[in-house]
Amino acid sequence: MNNGIGAAFIEHVAIIVTDLERARDFYGRVLGLIEVARPESFDFPGTWYQIGTTCLHLLGKPTRDTECSRHFCIRVPDLRSAEAHLKLMSWPFQWQAKHKIIGIDRFFLHDPDGNRIEVQGPELPS
Repeated sequence: MNNGIGAAFIEHVAIIVTDLERARDFYGRVLGLIEVARPESFDFPGTWYQIGTTCLHLLGKPTRDTECSRHFCIRVPDLRSAEAHLKLMSWPFQWQAKHKIIGIDRFFLHDPDGNRIEVQGPELPS
């Protein structure tokens, strides 16, 4: 079987944000992600967050991306805890049941720039 380029895992995902401090508040305070150092040679605005073995790169740009169904997904062990945290933060989200994935439940939210984020975890009892 051909292993193509030999991809082992996704190392990072990059998204565009227009206000870096507002994005830091969302990704750090609202989602609780841990900010990590970026290389000093990067001479453009941005910040990085570690999520498991993958990194999320926020790229500061003057114009936001077009809103669409493109997204990244964060897996959590307890969706009810994630739901309770977002409610405590007064951050809107919407459960997704239309395209059911067996064994998984999920909801979606948007960051301040409209970037779509899926949060999924083990299927909840009915």
